[in-house]
Amino acid sequence: MTSVLGISAYYHDSAAALLVDGRIVAAAQEERFTRKKHDAAFPAQAIDYCLHEAGIDASDLDYVGFYEKPLLKFDRLLESYLAFAPRGLHSFIRAMPAWLREKLHLPRELRRGLGGKFRKRFVFAEHHESHAASAFFPSPFESAAILTMDGVGEWATSSFGVGQGNRIELTHQLQFPHSLGLLYSAVTYYCGFRVNSGEYKLMGLAPYGDPVYVDTLLKHVVDLKDDGSFRLDMRYFSYPYGLRMTSPKFHRLFGRMPRRPESPIDELDMNLAASIQKVTEEVVLRTARHIQRVTRERHLCLAGGVALNCVANGRLLREGPFEKIWIQPAAGDAGGALGVASLIWHQLLEQPRQVIDSNSQEGVLLGPRYAPEECIDYVQSQRLPYQQFESEQMLCAWIASQLKAQKVVAVMQGRMEFGPRALGARSILADPRDPTMQRQLNLKIKHRESFRPFAPIVLRERASEYFDLAAAVDSPYMLLVAGVKGAEVQQTNATNHRSLDPGWQRRQAIKSDIPAVTHVDGSARIQTVDAKEQPFLHQILQQFNLQTGCPVLINTSFNVRGEPLVCSPQDAVRCFLNTDIDVLILENIALVKADQPLFTERERAAYRSQFQLD
Repeated sequence: MTSVLGISAYYHDSAAALLVDGRIVAAAQEERFTRKKHDAAFPAQAIDYCLHEAGIDASDLDYVGFYEKPLLKFDRLLESYLAFAPRGLHSFIRAMPAWLREKLHLPRELRRGLGGKFRKRFVFAEHHESHAASAFFPSPFESAAILTMDGVGEWATSSFGVGQGNRIELTHQLQFPHSLGLLYSAVTYYCGFRVNSGEYKLMGLAPYGDPVYVDTLLKHVVDLKDDGSFRLDMRYFSYPYGLRMTSPKFHRLFGRMPRRPESPIDELDMNLAASIQKVTEEVVLRTARHIQRVTRERHLCLAGGVALNCVANGRLLREGPFEKIWIQPAAGDAGGALGVASLIWHQLLEQPRQVIDSNSQEGVLLGPRYAPEECIDYVQSQRLPYQQFESEQMLCAWIASQLKAQKVVAVMQGRMEFGPRALGARSILADPRDPTMQRQLNLKIKHRESFRPFAPIVLRERASEYFDLAAAVDSPYMLLVAGVKGAEVQQTNATNHRSLDPGWQRRQAIKSDIPAVTHVDGSARIQTVDAKEQPFLHQILQQFNLQTGCPVLINTSFNVRGEPLVCSPQDAVRCFLNTDIDVLILENIALVKADQPLFTERERAAYRSQFQLD
């Protein structure tokens, strides 16, 4: 038995992934255990979970890999600070203690984190090499082009190459400071959202605006070439040397300082969001066309933070040159842990790769599971009333009846998801036919901005009836956006752009059979559900379809704003009791809010206040 542990840490979303004889046994992000969103600390608890799942100790590990090369990254930081000196002095002073204390001594820190039990050598891969490995090796392709795009690794910000059999080779790259990920993050910052977590918000805000600044961006900020390569005019940015993303020149170009977080969103923010989204899509499409011309491959694999831009992915699928694309579900830095472990197994150890047509990543359900007995024991210890179901079929039929009655149902069932998306194991479900449900979920349960859209889940065999998705196309990881069939987008004269509730009047203009999952441009971020890969979720959808004639539900992550996805029964019960969720499913038992002890609004506010608003 050969065991390989991959680790990502110290930047964003620390994680661990474990392969045993080439099979992905476990993978998880540290935030799920520490309850600190995007926790970048050494993933001690995630590692402990992975080892426990495999039934081994750190001393049993054969290889441990880290997802990037710290010395090469340090080289980039030093060169950047020197190039912009003295402007980067403050940022340099803030960054150096962590580097001198931890990051320049990673072998020592890794050994310490593993309790001193691992005594073999560590393997350090390049950042984009780890992304590329995470994209290709689990994919259903024998050979494929590979594209990675994110903020920055060591020096690379984008790269492409080819994967064949059990090997990958990256042949081209774009280097810092010219970065599509950092460009998108800079606009995220300018529009008042948090970098490295608010990019989803910017993408969700884009359909409320008009892309009127595309020409301005391409004329002044981004010099975009036909092959998708580009150069940024760095006079508009301060991220290479400062603690802010945009410079005074950027602020003058758009006539305003960056929006203060939590302040009203205005028309500029909406239009700039729409514009940077269009520029991003154009870069991705041009790059993909160039890659296909160079590689002559029919398939494409994607990873890196930009690969989580599901609107760009949808356009790439519809308009791009590749027959099929496969996107790593944990496309961000967390997926680098899985990538470096896969790279060690296949490329370093030269182990053959078995291509699986459907899914070699276990539906990304790679995190902890809790037995029904554990859930019951905890609920009983809290003296909370519950009901237990004798069969899964009875439970799913009952859940469907609650959803039909406009109840909001939270589900914790089976192994937790790896990556940023909740895909049914740690999800909140609701009826998409209710036009008020989107607003209700955002404001009363998720405690987030009301403009943010929700994703639909749909029976795989019925997806093409409701969405502009070809029958042969799957979207099991909620990484593609497509049009909602029959949705009508009506023009309105909504002028209340400066309200705290931007675009709500525009939402009233959407006519759809499933309005709660139809965004203001008539689109939706789709998750298709297959009976083989997700039988429990598939059965709920089937039962809901039998009772309502609709094979679609809302699926959003089981958490509140500022909190990671719930992991344990304790996390789930706490979130359930302190929000307006109506029903909680813990494996085979159900808790109904109306039957529970009452919690005051003060207690709920105290619960919410412990999480940062981002």
